[in-house]
Amino acid sequence: MNLLEIKDLHVTYGTGAAAVRGVDLTIAPGRKLGVAGESGCGKSTLAMALLRLLPASARLTGSVLLDGEDVLTMKWGRLRAVRWAGASIVFQGAMHSLNAVHRIGDQIAEPILLHGLATPAAARTRVGELLEQVGLPGARADAYPHELSGGQRQRVMIAMALACAPRLIVADEPTTALDVMIQAQILRLIEQLVAEQDIGLLMISHDLAVLADTCDRLAVMYAGRIVEEGPAREVYEAARHPYGRALSAAFPRIGDAATRRAPRGLPGDPPDPSALPPGCTFHPRCPVALAACAAEDQALRAAGPGRSAACVLVG
Repeated sequence: MNLLEIKDLHVTYGTGAAAVRGVDLTIAPGRKLGVAGESGCGKSTLAMALLRLLPASARLTGSVLLDGEDVLTMKWGRLRAVRWAGASIVFQGAMHSLNAVHRIGDQIAEPILLHGLATPAAARTRVGELLEQVGLPGARADAYPHELSGGQRQRVMIAMALACAPRLIVADEPTTALDVMIQAQILRLIEQLVAEQDIGLLMISHDLAVLADTCDRLAVMYAGRIVEEGPAREVYEAARHPYGRALSAAFPRIGDAATRRAPRGLPGDPPDPSALPPGCTFHPRCPVALAACAAEDQALRAAGPGRSAACVLVG
């Protein structure tokens, strides 16, 4: 049984912006799914929708099954019980996600106490264990966020996400603004925790190289839709959708003089979610677009073993 099943998920804001459009994704226990795309493609909206953390103006349709139970139809009490304990989120930007006037130990202990999983004394012990688990001394529980480095704060966010032993972790750009050495440490830590605890991971990033190195499967998102999905390394090295190829080509590769000296990218930006172009939403920026692309949107279709892509040139 899949741990997470997202079926035909749509998210529309009160302004008419269609931020997520018909997304279907699954994650099994112990597996890691990456979601890639530029800023504005709907990645963070997707992450927040999984636990109904979006503003009241957002309208959600479809289903988000967590261990077979639909998050979108849960009553408020049940939803509060699922947050942190069933699924948790490592939010983007650790410094802005931590409360500057509370010690980190108190912040990690808060969900444990709210869910009634331990007494205050036992929660304090659990905080020390969690900090040790993510590579920080338990004594750092008395520190304030400003007393920690960026990498240490990110580890605190991971410890907080693990506090109630959830089955699923959603990591939204968990290595943003970290230097490459700390980024590598955080990614290895996440991989280790997923393997040891048999939890599912949904990891969001604009960096295909990071996702290819960390995740089992990779989904490429553009204008609120999944336009390609498959084994992470295969999608990164040989994307079938033009957008996936453009994302991959935007990063220089070690040993490849052509990409190192002249990394390629795409002109323009993703479309405004409230004014999407007709047909395939990528066609105005696509270097290989055909006349048919402007007239009809493309559904995901088979693009090789275990792979799919939403492009008229795939078939």
